Amino acid sequence: MSYLSSPTSAFLSGLVLAAALGSTATPAAARDQIRIVGSSTVFPFSTTVAEQFGKTTGFKTPIVESTGSGGGLKLFCAGVGVETPDIANASRRMKRSEWEMCGENGVNAIVEVPIGYDGIVIANAKAAPDFALSRAQLWQALAEAGPKPGMWSDIDPALPAERIEVLGPPPSSGTRDAFEELAMQKGCIEVGNDKAFCKNEGREIRRDGAYVDAGENDNLIVAKLEANPQALGIFGFSFLDQNADKIKGAVIDGIEPDFDEIAEGNYPIARTLYFYLKKAHVGAVPGLSEYTALFLSDPMVGEDGMLPDKGLIPLAEDELEAIRERIATLAEMDGEGLH
Repeated sequence: MSYLSSPTSAFLSGLVLAAALGSTATPAAARDQIRIVGSSTVFPFSTTVAEQFGKTTGFKTPIVESTGSGGGLKLFCAGVGVETPDIANASRRMKRSEWEMCGENGVNAIVEVPIGYDGIVIANAKAAPDFALSRAQLWQALAEAGPKPGMWSDIDPALPAERIEVLGPPPSSGTRDAFEELAMQKGCIEVGNDKAFCKNEGREIRRDGAYVDAGENDNLIVAKLEANPQALGIFGFSFLDQNADKIKGAVIDGIEPDFDEIAEGNYPIARTLYFYLKKAHVGAVPGLSEYTALFLSDPMVGEDGMLPDKGLIPLAEDELEAIRERIATLAEMDGEGLH
């Protein structure tokens, strides 16, 4: 059965109608293939939908590029037209500065689409020592403004007597942004620092080599952890879920990084995943509305869908219905609440 022949077919019909009525410009009419950029965390989910889209419809398989959330939104916000992407994936919410950059470049109609939840895990090789860390200990280990210990056991003798070496995402990554906010900033406060300090320079990651910028390819980090059991890596839960035979996740503040704990809101380093749709391209780029409908369909993001099977933590049903309504009407975000 086609993935588009599903209980969400009515939703698809409404979305196609909205696209026909709501798009007033055709700036990308010369392109017949959807272009998607952005988050390495959202990349495997978006790629799965793109592959199914190419198999089950008459449209070309979309091009999906892993550029990091920041890099993807920069490309997305560069303007409207055939040379710019249609969708930007993001592992954190768009920033106020990015929203303003979009507006300055004429990208004034954007639809914000939460797709589910994800935990940020700290993982290492299966053969390596087990780690149980607090966010305060993570701050002590990784903060530029912290004590900069050389060994984990320097923080707490109960921790492994291993050199601190953490492979993680670069500054352009949404996972890096979310880790700094949810782990570093919170850990900074827990240690007893001033909140204003922790919101700014206190959340910055050390630059003396203990933290290694490993790029936007999370699969490459997994491979490096296998080769170097001393190192820990930072990435989205789905990469831990898909490589459970090779790596294991650290307990954070007493909570295991597993599907149920993240879904129930217990795991402390968790965030919402998004994609951003350029409204001016809907109705101009063939298949864009249909791709969006497939992404939000039950066979993709429902509890028993393909994406939760790959590690995406699904939205609650009422949340999902609200997002489908937003897409069906192409309701534009207004920038409220952006930081």
